[in-house]
Amino acid sequence: MNQRQLLWYSLVLIILGMGWSFTQPMSKLAVSEGYQHFGLIFWQAFIGAALLAVVSLIRGKGLPLGPAQLRVYLIIALIGTVIPNSATYQAAVHLPSGILSILLSMVPIFAFPVALALGNDRFEARRLGGLFLGLAGVMMIVLPSAGIPQMGSAFWVMIALIGGACYACEGNYVAKWGTAGMDSIQVLMGASLVAAIISLPLALATGQWIDPMPPYGIPDYAHILGSLIHVMVYAGYVWLVRRTGPVFAVQVSYLVTVFGVFWAKVILNETYVPQVWLALLAMLAGMYLVQPRKPSEPVAPSASMDQTGRN
Repeated sequence: MNQRQLLWYSLVLIILGMGWSFTQPMSKLAVSEGYQHFGLIFWQAFIGAALLAVVSLIRGKGLPLGPAQLRVYLIIALIGTVIPNSATYQAAVHLPSGILSILLSMVPIFAFPVALALGNDRFEARRLGGLFLGLAGVMMIVLPSAGIPQMGSAFWVMIALIGGACYACEGNYVAKWGTAGMDSIQVLMGASLVAAIISLPLALATGQWIDPMPPYGIPDYAHILGSLIHVMVYAGYVWLVRRTGPVFAVQVSYLVTVFGVFWAKVILNETYVPQVWLALLAMLAGMYLVQPRKPSEPVAPSASMDQTGRN
């Protein structure tokens, strides 16, 4: 790409990073007054599916419903929405938003051992070093001197990491087995519909149903805004990958983490001890070491599509 294109795509990358990271404090606000994960997941999936249905109508592309496509929807719904979001929303009750953003940087780091296990990648000592740096950052966060609430904080950090592990598996699943001939918008819409179908009975059975009727409070507005931003940003990320390739686009991972800490400070007035900043630096360094290969090296083109994480 020429210099003008690089500047334009870099600006898009920054906007995507700011938008994606903005969903972290929105998640924190959404759980601030008692809303629980299954109810939040249903409405997030419902809002996303509704918005994507409009996009699909404009595009003139329907939703394939063959056995192979339904299998993709189910797997992506489970490891891309229901399981990771259940973990993230529960952890958000107990952990600061900025800590959740820092932990989100483990997605590309987790993706490396998953890729090795599935045969999507080859071993490199540099990337192994990145994995250990990421784990060292996690250990800095769970130590008592990290300054986060200590009542079970290590447990909730581990729960929050479930989300990152799921997103790493999601990206590698797509890299290994593909999406049954569908584009990413179709996959996201189908997975959102399936996630809504799965989470609705769970929300009703567990008493976590959220009444959509007014009056609305800050948690309601935060969740609606976060859900809308997530869908738009993810669609923008897909657009960017198609024009610049996954190696350029996956750099949004750094921005999501850094801006996530920024939004936590601006919106929620969170502060951190120096140890947390060291953990952030360790994780960013780990992300750098495990970054995707250059396009000239053989790797599945979709391997980095979903390694930034979603909420």
